[in-house]
Amino acid sequence: MRTQVAVIGAGPAGLLLSFLLHEAGIDCVVPEARDREYVRQRVRAGVCEQPTVELLTSLGLGERLAAEGMPHEGLSLRFDRADHRIALTELTGKTITVYGQQEIVKDLIDAHEARGYPISFEVSDVELSDVDTKRPRVGYHDSEGNAFVEARGRQRRLYAVTKRLWEHRLRAG
Repeated sequence: MRTQVAVIGAGPAGLLLSFLLHEAGIDCVVPEARDREYVRQRVRAGVCEQPTVELLTSLGLGERLAAEGMPHEGLSLRFDRADHRIALTELTGKTITVYGQQEIVKDLIDAHEARGYPISFEVSDVELSDVDTKRPRVGYHDSEGNAFVEARGRQRRLYAVTKRLWEHRLRAG
């Protein structure tokens, strides 16, 4: 398979990035180590900030969020045997919405599948190779055998986005 971008991992950030790239006409694949049901059910943080809600809504992905999310204008911290209210909307003009990130992941998986955007679940041995050449590759084993993702286009570059690679680059400098 040839592609321009490989986003390693089907978490909320990876799926949103993949969706945005596809919507912009950029080929992208998402290899994910876990199975589809595990990814859909994995419990994650449960509060979305207003820009996230606005982005998902603008992309046409906010229907369930609007129906099931619970907007809040603030929060309370309890210490010294007392509640201490932080009035977010009063302070910032913005709200937060209680809507689990696993629900966003479900919405993004459903949107990928509805549009035919590829996500490969249950992959193993993800490996970046030839990254400094004109034909970089991302290889992995999927549940049906080997699959390799190769760069395409005039620039012959493959952009691989991974949390681990990003963290490594942050540590390196």
